[in-house]
Parts: sequence; C-alpha cells; structure tokens
Amino acid sequence: MSLNSIRPWRHIERRKSRQIMVGNVPVGGDAPISVQTMTNTLTTDVKGTIAQIQAAADAGADIVRVSVPDEASSKALKQIVPEVSVPIVADIHFHYKRGIEAAEAGAACLRINPGNIGDEKRVREVIKAARDHNCSIRIGVNAGSLEKHLLDKYGEPCPDAMVESGMDHIKILQDNDFHEFKISCKASDVFMAAAAYQQLADVTDAPIHLGITEAGGMISGTVKSAIGMGNLLWAGIGDTIRVSLSADPVEEVKMGFEILKSLGLRHRGVNIISCPSCARQGFDVIKTVEALEQRLEHIKTPMSLSIIGCVVNGPGEALMTDVGFTGGGAGSGMVYLAGKQSHKQSNADMIAHIVEQVEKKAEELEAARAAE
Repeated sequence: MSLNSIRPWRHIERRKSRQIMVGNVPVGGDAPISVQTMTNTLTTDVKGTIAQIQAAADAGADIVRVSVPDEASSKALKQIVPEVSVPIVADIHFHYKRGIEAAEAGAACLRINPGNIGDEKRVREVIKAARDHNCSIRIGVNAGSLEKHLLDKYGEPCPDAMVESGMDHIKILQDNDFHEFKISCKASDVFMAAAAYQQLADVTDAPIHLGITEAGGMISGTVKSAIGMGNLLWAGIGDTIRVSLSADPVEEVKMGFEILKSLGLRHRGVNIISCPSCARQGFDVIKTVEALEQRLEHIKTPMSLSIIGCVVNGPGEALMTDVGFTGGGAGSGMVYLAGKQSHKQSNADMIAHIVEQVEKKAEELEAARAAE
C-alpha cells in the first residue's frame, strides 16, 4: 500500500509537462524535480569555477549554471565542462555569439533572455547552434528585462507581460522546429512571480524552471523562495528549481532540497526533526542540532532523525523516524531505532553516538536498496 493511499492529504499531483534533457538530467514529465544553482566566480578563473561547481555537485546539485558574458568566458567554458560531473547551463547575457560559442564549448543548455539578445535572426542562430551541438535551451523571462514594446503595452512589468514575452519566444523556437526547451518567468516580487508562473502553466506544456529572482540574503531570500516556490510546487507547478540567494551556491542547493523535502517531492540526506527547545529540555537542543547538521552533511541516503528535548513530544516523534533521541533526566536520554525504544545514552556522548547510529542506519538502507 502506497503512502498516498494511506495519507491522501500528502499527495501533490504534478502538472503534466513535456520532458527534455539537460545533458544526462531529465527535466519535466515524471522526472524528479531537479535542483540547480549558479556559480559566482569569474568564469575565466577556471580552477575556482571548477571547484565551486564540484562543491555544489557534492551538495546535491543536479545542474549548475555558469555565466558567459564574454569570449574569454566561452573559451574557459571549454576547459571547465570536461572537468565537472554535472551538466552545465551557459548563461548568455546580451551577445548571441556567446550562445553559439557556449554550445560549441560543450554546454548542456543555453539560458537566453530573448529580450536582451536581439532580433529573431540572432535568436535563430543560437537555435541552430543548440541543435547542432545537442543543447537544450531555457527561455529566461525576467520582470526586470522585458522588451520595450511590452512595457509600452502594459505600462510596467506584470504577469501578463511576462507570459506574453515567454509565449512569443516559445513561438520562435517552435517555428524553427526546436522543442528541447524549458522556460522561466522570474520576478523578485513573490506575488508577480507566482501569478506569472500560474498563467504560464496553463498555456504551455514546456517544463518550467521555478525561481524567485534576486530574492536576497540567506534568511530573507530563503523565506521568499519557500513561500513563492513552495506554493507553486504544492500546486504541482515546477520541474526544476533554483533558490537565488546572496550566499554561497552550496547554500542555494541545500535550501532547494529543504523546500522539496518539506513537500515530500525530493529526498536526500538526513531530515532532522527537532524542537525549538524550552525549559523542559534535558539537553541543549539548539547546539546539538547545529553540531549534527554539520556532522551528518556527508550522508546522502534519505532518512529521518528526531532530536526532541523532553518526553512531551519526543516519543511520538521518534515513532515516525529512523533514529531518534529524546531528552530525559539525570544527564541522559532515550535512543529510538526504527520507531522503538532501544537504549539509554548519556548526554555527554550523545552527538557522537547519534552520528554512529545514523551512519549505521544509512548503510542498512543502502544495502536493502541494493538488494531490491
């Protein structure tokens, strides 16, 4: 019996979209929702860019975008692509020739903002390069760079203008018999972005790349992204996501997975369920969780861990997690394994012991998966 049949209120029915490939990563259709980020190094710093891409990949990124603003960056991309383990999206700012060069350099996808790139002839040349080099394309509509005729028509950036821009450029690709594309309609305003994406989902079957652009720093940007993208994902809209933060790209990846994990749409690593702590706590919950988050970053196996300060909610939460620890008295607490009481453990050695139990459980889960 499936989880959805047991708990139908947890089911999200995803919008039906076409599937495309970004390198070896499927996007759309029934593929898992992929998590993306973007490097913030100078692309001409080949060594630094490769290191940042690999750090993002180690954190779980499925796809990484790299800025290609000039010819030197195109040449650097040719050195970068063979050295990394994830597909690279080349972000083309203004010059269509960068798109052609990036395709030739081995990019898996070209991100173009047609409103910046120029006339249809130039867009067609980029399409030809993408087709010749087996690249997909992301149409990247942004409220901050809409075409002048749409701003004149609508008076200001708005969802209608964004969707019209996107559909105009979808038509260019389709008229050129190119269908390996996805699309985004980003804005920094959560309401505008959500409304644009909702409209877009109704008028195209193209895979949708979700994002709240220029969302801000770690805290404010994550909140905006969780509200905006979370509501869309809950409604079944979205095939690949990027959390745009003024922060390390690795943090964008982590936050992306946290948003997907909270909705049951993607599972990776340890999901820690912990209380906010209060006077009843039998140990320092906040410092313990901070330590465990760092000590368990290497675990990629999807699993759950409950860290609860006292027996009010601790045993109940532990019943639903793979490993649990509930605070008690006299300097010790109770360890739960697979939802059942297992043994007492002193607070003094609890972090190392919990890490050991989680690692052991991860090995068991991986072995069981391999045996299936």
